[in-house]
Amino acid sequence: MMRSLWIAKTGMEAQQTQLDNISHNLANVATNGYKRSHAVFEDLIYQNLRQSGANTTEQTVLPTGLQVGLGVRPVATARIYTQGNLQQTSNNLDLAIKGDGFFQIQMPDGTTAYTRDGSFKLSATGQVVTSNGALLQPPIAIPANVASISVGQDGTVSVENAGGGAQVIGQIQLARFVNPAGLQAAGQNLLKETPASGPAQIGQPGQLGTGQLMQGALEASNVNVVEEMVNMIETQRAYEINSKAISAVDGMLRFLNNNM
Repeated sequence: MMRSLWIAKTGMEAQQTQLDNISHNLANVATNGYKRSHAVFEDLIYQNLRQSGANTTEQTVLPTGLQVGLGVRPVATARIYTQGNLQQTSNNLDLAIKGDGFFQIQMPDGTTAYTRDGSFKLSATGQVVTSNGALLQPPIAIPANVASISVGQDGTVSVENAGGGAQVIGQIQLARFVNPAGLQAAGQNLLKETPASGPAQIGQPGQLGTGQLMQGALEASNVNVVEEMVNMIETQRAYEINSKAISAVDGMLRFLNNNM
């Protein structure tokens, strides 16, 4: 019976991890470019009480064995990269990726991070930066006193001068990965490359499998609130069932103590 206590304990811990993950998804329902994730679990080792295929006589073997599992544990959080809804903002520096790909962001330590959040701003020097001031890569510098800024679906950045006439000032490039689920979340809507994700494949939007850009729009989170609420109820019930298993074992042990 002590084994049952530990098995139910692992079940409660697993459901707590699941609830943490659901809460994180719901907290980021309004986060630009956020991709929902779900917890992945695996069963623990088994105690073999009777070996499947063992001989019972010289001519017969056991068709099935007797194994008792020892619980469950969380092993991963899998991020789901489905497309979020595109929301019009009419802001010239808001960019949404329609399809695969990530914006490249230069971190203060010189490394490159990646994001789906295209809510860009201008720095005091005219550089295109994130909401936290990190530079977009390749760098794009907007000249002073321009009448308008245009970003094509292929990432071409051009400006219309106050005196008239258009001028191409840069090219936005996107990165894509063989296994984007292997990217490591770094906070601030940023992701880091890992050996599991593979190296970044850099290309012009609309080429090499990357999506196209849409100016004046942002990609919303792909969190489905109704689905997450259903998952939360399911997780709560599973947690309660595991806690009842502990209560049942406690009652059995109490009975033995009082009657033996």
